[in-house]
Amino acid sequence: MERLQKVIAQAGIASRRKAEEMIAQGRVCVNGDIITEMGYKVKRGDVVEVDGNPIEKENKVYFLMNKPKKTMCTSNDEFDRTTVIDLIPCKERIFTVGRLDYDTSGVLLLTNDGEFANEIIHPRYHIPKVYNLTINGILTPEEMIQIKKGIVLDDGKKTLPAKLKLTEKDVAKNQCSFDLTIYEGRNRQIKRMMEALGYEVRRLHRKELAFLKCSDLRQGEYRILKPFEVAQLRSLATKGKMKSRSAVDSTVFS
Repeated sequence: MERLQKVIAQAGIASRRKAEEMIAQGRVCVNGDIITEMGYKVKRGDVVEVDGNPIEKENKVYFLMNKPKKTMCTSNDEFDRTTVIDLIPCKERIFTVGRLDYDTSGVLLLTNDGEFANEIIHPRYHIPKVYNLTINGILTPEEMIQIKKGIVLDDGKKTLPAKLKLTEKDVAKNQCSFDLTIYEGRNRQIKRMMEALGYEVRRLHRKELAFLKCSDLRQGEYRILKPFEVAQLRSLATKGKMKSRSAVDSTVFS
């Protein structure tokens, strides 16, 4: 037997976290009965429905895209803007692993594997993400140190330490570009970090996610992830999970 939210995630409907929201909203039935219990176990032969539609197991698919600017990371858009899902002809119901803003380009994963998606985007597992950005000003040495140590955002929470490498400084245009490596994925984190320092992001591109790059893909192009790449990403997430648990245990017993 498996937990209901895991069954939904494995069917490619949504990530496990989103599946839990669906259950809480009363959108999931098992054998005709609405289930709102998070720990509910599904038995072999049970019929699971989401929004009245029976779910079926799909073949798992994994894509790497160089997301173009001016595309949405949703399955549909109320303003009829192009979504990244539109760019991949795929019979499976895929969704993005995390999101990039409408005006942000770069490395983006898409899949129908909710378990995989949850492992990659979970903030505790600290999978590195490298961005190259341009801001409307020149960072001072003190600000660079502040970024590396962590910045308190508008919600009062401090970011994890980051890595920074200056790639271009244009005094005439009063702007600079740099690579920024972060190990978590808060909502609009890069832009909020710069806003906390009084800067505006003029351009934002995600160069890398873990070991994956998209420099060989033009914007809008994609490729299928190789099985060893999927396995390696899972391994990184597992290592991050173990480190997170170790840190919690050391805090509890110290």
